[in-house]
Amino acid sequence: MTKRCGNRCILPLKPYINHSVADTPEPWSIDSALRTYGIARWGSGYFGVNPAGNITVRPQNTEGAEIDLLKVATRARERGLNYPLLIRFHDLLRHRVRAINEAFADAIKSARYKGSYRGVFPIKVNQMREVVEEILDAGEPFHFGLEVGSKPELFAGLAHHRDPESLLVCNGYKDAEFIRTALLGRKLGKKVILVIEKPEELRLAVETARTMQVELLVGVRVRLSARGVGKWALSGGDGAKFGLSTSELLEAIEYLRKEGCPEALQMLHFHVGSQIPDILALRRAVREATRFYAQLHHLGLKPTYLDVGGGLAIDYDGSRSDSESSMNYTLAEYARDVVRSVAEVCRQEKVPHPTLVSESGRATVAHHSVLLVEVFGTIEKTPRPFVQAKEEDPEFVRQLSELVVNVTRKNRRESLHDGLTVKEEAAARFDLGLLDLSTKARVEDAYWHLISKISTLYQNGRPPPEEIRKLQEQLGRQYLCNFSVFQSLIDHWALKQLFPIVPIHRLNEAPTHLGRLVDITCDS
Repeated sequence: MTKRCGNRCILPLKPYINHSVADTPEPWSIDSALRTYGIARWGSGYFGVNPAGNITVRPQNTEGAEIDLLKVATRARERGLNYPLLIRFHDLLRHRVRAINEAFADAIKSARYKGSYRGVFPIKVNQMREVVEEILDAGEPFHFGLEVGSKPELFAGLAHHRDPESLLVCNGYKDAEFIRTALLGRKLGKKVILVIEKPEELRLAVETARTMQVELLVGVRVRLSARGVGKWALSGGDGAKFGLSTSELLEAIEYLRKEGCPEALQMLHFHVGSQIPDILALRRAVREATRFYAQLHHLGLKPTYLDVGGGLAIDYDGSRSDSESSMNYTLAEYARDVVRSVAEVCRQEKVPHPTLVSESGRATVAHHSVLLVEVFGTIEKTPRPFVQAKEEDPEFVRQLSELVVNVTRKNRRESLHDGLTVKEEAAARFDLGLLDLSTKARVEDAYWHLISKISTLYQNGRPPPEEIRKLQEQLGRQYLCNFSVFQSLIDHWALKQLFPIVPIHRLNEAPTHLGRLVDITCDS
């Protein structure tokens, strides 16, 4: 959906509601805008609308000041900056880091959990130096660490990791150079944990640590039977590309004993996918992983950490459901379920509570950046005013003209079907070379005027039938925006990731048109 939004809209961006924009009879208000665009739902308290009808950002959620995005856009233009603009709110990052850590602290306190929480930020989620530095600075009171999955990320992680109490978790494929570099971090006193994804990595890590004369800290990533749900469900389960099977885990334990370093195993890790919308899938995975953790203790090992991986979702569509772009739980519920599930299994198995680790990158950074684009033109299906046909006009034009003039609420659906028939017959005649270009143009104009009038007759009532709704979407204007989906919204192009869209001003005015935002690349 769009509205008469001047020339600026905000991304993260896809129409939030697809029914008629004028189907509510009450006077338009700011509350109407909040409901129509779902701002209160997907905004999670960070976005709102001020009395002037402009979108606002609240970096400290409901606790702090509001920033008017229209004023930000205006000042950016005054400084000579051009659209699209990617705006980041670093105070919002700080609030997210606090919110995640405080959610786990509250859950630990209420469950009387005997362990603690150590979060880590996966650098792959956002590799900008200023973002990583802001997160680490905000997380310092909580000993918030980093997760890396490649050599470039490892170099960056070692450079920025300064808190000896926080973790530097190393996931992903590891060759000899990766392992040597990570162990140099151990020599520097950093709490670097090499998470073993494949059996050969363990042998290489043990041999390299012995050669370098450094204490080795390793974790093992296990493949769970439980699988995640959503777009990244295949990241977990028996077919996952990373992680040890149960047999490989037992072989790894035996190898550590044989080499005389079973104490090196400090972490059990699992990952069942990013953006997990259903809390039940997370519960199942956490409980199964805790059974693995307990069994390691029964086998005489003493792992300290249980890393539950990523998966904490963001409600992009505001539906608060288990759809791929939403979540049917809150941050507080997520933390409680992780803590209570682990505590319950540990109580049953009579093993100590582990220090909990999560890699909630998406939940940390998703809200903090906004893509601002300029709307500079429109494409309409009915750009010219309707002209009633005359007697001497071609038959197809006369038929459609009569339908436009005579359509009423009573015969609106029948008129639609008649209009479709005339349009298809005219198209068939044109294909056979029996219709000239001028007549074809007039047929198309009259047809879209008919659809426009029928669409109007379905407003201020019940939701229209599916065929009408689809036609309303086709009738909607296309708003040309000065940006490239390929460059600015690669996740939408590659993964069909949904993002909320809303104009940044004139939200105190009722929207009058359905529409689609389109970029200016020729092959989008």
